Amino acid sequence: MKYLGLAYFTPDKFAAMAPEDVKALVGQCPALDEKMRATGKVRVSASLGDLERWRTLRPDGGKTRITDGPHTESKEVVGGLFIIEADSEDEALRIASMHPAAQIGEAGGWAVELIPLEFYLAAG
Repeated sequence: MKYLGLAYFTPDKFAAMAPEDVKALVGQCPALDEKMRATGKVRVSASLGDLERWRTLRPDGGKTRITDGPHTESKEVVGGLFIIEADSEDEALRIASMHPAAQIGEAGGWAVELIPLEFYLAAG
């Protein structure tokens, strides 16, 4: 089964951190990401780009309206994603718990949400 992992952060909390704390925190991520990928079960892993460049597309009167985004009704914002192909939910949870947002970054409001995928179409 495949699972989508969404890595969240809280922009206000992250922005309130001292630059040296952000640098130290982010500096820990590559090793943790590599540990997660080393399981061989991670199919995709990506950090999302600058929030200022996000766009939202919505149907509006038979046309597609494009606005600046994100416009989620939440204090937390998705900052990264990953897809795990696991043999069980327990295995997926074990692997997702290796993600940096599940281990560090409490001051920045980091968290991970793991969602089973019911449909998955591989590119290529």
